[in-house]
Parts: sequence; C-alpha cells; structure tokens
Amino acid sequence: MSDTVSVIGCGTMGNGIAHVFAQNGFQVNLIDLKEAYLQRALVTIEKNLNRQVSKGILARDEVKRTLERI
Repeated sequence: MSDTVSVIGCGTMGNGIAHVFAQNGFQVNLIDLKEAYLQRALVTIEKNLNRQVSKGILARDEVKRTLERI
C-alpha cells in the first residue's frame, strides 16, 4: 500500500479529502489548474485544522505536521 495519494482539484471536496489523508499520515499531492486555487485550499485546510485544535480534537503541533504532508 502506498503512503502517497494525489488529489486532483482542490475545491471543497478536494481540499477536504487532502486534509483527511494528510492528517492520517499520508503524503498528499494536491493538483489544480492554478496556483491561486492551491493556495486558497491550503488556507482553508489550515483554518479547518485550527478549528479542530480549538475544539480539543487535534494537538496544536499536529497542524504543522499535517500541512507539511501536503
């Protein structure tokens, strides 16, 4: 089994899929047509991770590790 996944399209579903895979230890290749879409997806993922931290679901140090996997 591979520990790397590729997600094509980083809209609502794509960034959510990338988020879940990265949070569970997978390296994620997030692919889209424009760099701006990728940057917006990363901002959204970070915001969602921080929301998990504020709810006590996720440790603060895991945010950085998760984002580094994408």
